[in-house]
Amino acid sequence: MPTTRSTPAAKLPICPDLLLDRDGPVLRLTLNRPDVRNAMTGEMVRQLTEVVAWAEDHPEVGTLVISGAGGTFCAGGDIKGFMASFRAARPEAGQPDPIQADNRRFGHFLTRIEALPQTVVVAVEGAAFGGGLGLACIGDVVIATRDARFALSETGLGIPPAQIAPFVAARIGVSQARRLALTGMRFDGAEAGRIGLVHEVVEDGAALEARVAKLVADIRRCAPGANATTKRLLMAQRTTALPDLLDLSSAEFARCLRGAEGQEGVAAFLEKRQPAWAAGS
Repeated sequence: MPTTRSTPAAKLPICPDLLLDRDGPVLRLTLNRPDVRNAMTGEMVRQLTEVVAWAEDHPEVGTLVISGAGGTFCAGGDIKGFMASFRAARPEAGQPDPIQADNRRFGHFLTRIEALPQTVVVAVEGAAFGGGLGLACIGDVVIATRDARFALSETGLGIPPAQIAPFVAARIGVSQARRLALTGMRFDGAEAGRIGLVHEVVEDGAALEARVAKLVADIRRCAPGANATTKRLLMAQRTTALPDLLDLSSAEFARCLRGAEGQEGVAAFLEKRQPAWAAGS
């Protein structure tokens, strides 16, 4: 996976624990703490949230690719951070526990990244444990190597997978989420594909990189605004009654067809050429 940082026209945030590489409409984000298998600290989550805020403000970037440096996706939360929490003073009676607030920040981050207008591609090799597995579950397209290792490992540490559990259940269903969370079992990429946690399984890191490149090229042929609207409507089915969702969808269809992307897309089709957003893909 890429390990270089570019300097785009729209300045990217400075994130020491991440590698950010923008190539036109594609932003690649690499978790970059390979010495600890890219385990997430509170500071890394803060930096990830900063990147999400940047992406929210730059819808012209249509694709976000997330991977991990050093042949590992993410080993979950940094256990040293948990040890620091043990030493923190307990809150006074009636006051919220600061551990609760720290934990809740990760759920806020996952909610925001899942709702991004960008198409999010997650590429997993090595370990995806705990929060790393949760991060994989927010991807619009998730690819893993056959020998990647997954686990909902929190219960083995005496804690619940508190913030990631709803995202895991939404991805694979409550029944499978219960099986994984209540056993802490480890499983490989092939099993992750079988249960629907990942969409595609490839043989090795080289095949993973090739598949990501092909997916990025495919996404570039889609209008970024149309993709963002489609993603929002698909996500809305979780909470919106069908008649209301169909009404909303028809309104969005009309808005998009009358918009610049709709006019350009139809014109390009009739003129047998690529639309402007796909130039160079």
